[in-house]
Amino acid sequence: MPDLPSAFLPLLLLSKLVAPVTFRHHRYDDLVRTLYRVHNQCPDITRLYNIGRSVKGRYLYVLEFSDHPGIHEPLEPEVKYVGNMHGNEVLGRELLLQLSEFLCEEFRNRNPRILRLIQDARIHILPSMNPDGYEVAAAQGPSTSGYLVGRNNANGVDLNRNFPDLNTYFYYNEKHGGPNHHLPLPDNWKSQLAKVYSYAHGWMHQGWNCGDYFPDGITNGASWYSLSKGMQDFNYLHTNCFEITLELSCNKFPRQEELPREWLGNREALIQFLEQVHQGIKGMVLDENSNNLTGAVISVTGINHDVTSGEHGDYFRLLLPGTYTVTAKAPGYDPQTVTVTVGPAGPTLVNFQLNRSTSQVHPVQKAPGRGQGSRPKQSRIPKKKDTATKRHRGPA
Repeated sequence: MPDLPSAFLPLLLLSKLVAPVTFRHHRYDDLVRTLYRVHNQCPDITRLYNIGRSVKGRYLYVLEFSDHPGIHEPLEPEVKYVGNMHGNEVLGRELLLQLSEFLCEEFRNRNPRILRLIQDARIHILPSMNPDGYEVAAAQGPSTSGYLVGRNNANGVDLNRNFPDLNTYFYYNEKHGGPNHHLPLPDNWKSQLAKVYSYAHGWMHQGWNCGDYFPDGITNGASWYSLSKGMQDFNYLHTNCFEITLELSCNKFPRQEELPREWLGNREALIQFLEQVHQGIKGMVLDENSNNLTGAVISVTGINHDVTSGEHGDYFRLLLPGTYTVTAKAPGYDPQTVTVTVGPAGPTLVNFQLNRSTSQVHPVQKAPGRGQGSRPKQSRIPKKKDTATKRHRGPA
């Protein structure tokens, strides 16, 4: 076979597909059965959990893919897909179900690209953020003209439009001084968000905080990819979470026979985006005794938005190829600055080891918004994974 341009290699790896995707619209019970079936077919690389209930009592299920499901591995980034924020915008929901089936089947078929994807990242898939709205939209069918039917949740709230304007605080802090990440919620918004997200027991204010670790797993440096329309400003400023939102298809509720074409048109983009979570730099922030530093701030000169290290001392910073000046700092420690070049392929490992300052000696503070009771754990810089010899978990 003649040499192929590198741009064609990902397509080649996905060209011989045998994954039996299910091209149909999934009502809630069918969605749940599909997620459980995928989990049962790939139990060693998946975990099915929920983040609460909708207003009407439907569980919001998340399917996780990882070679160690349920565990954050230091230096392994996490990414999540969220679909169906607006209940009547259903294509993202169906694409994420297709993606779940695809990842499981291709892992079982030993597709090297999918093996590497699941070994090197932790993927969380929430097909439907608004199952109540979906059921309303689905009940009218794709042939009716109720353009907004099912858009809102059962409380009548547009889940994409009811967020505090943290940009105002960001611009004020930029001019007068103040944090550029983990911006606190205004007091008058806390009860309002509780109403909007009551179906998820605090979808925003109790979990799913990309700047913190929490029992269900999303962690510092994770990237949002919401197949819906726009929470990115709020997530970026309040939870330190990178997010990109898309609206797919001019038809909010495409006919079932159109789903195979939509899947083939979006499959490669879904895979490539998951791979992009590795772009930029990552590393560990430790003290002089090699204990991890939680909540250390990593700044990039020229970019007015910082990230913080997680509970294990690891951090992740998405960056385009180029040369950057990067600084790590933590209260009570002398900052450390390095110059690093980011390439087009794979992350650049940049570790920091901070010495305790002689001028101010006090413990490291938690990052803003972090819950109580999280004690830093001792951690040493992990060795890079040897993906060529790593034992695969799951069916052969």
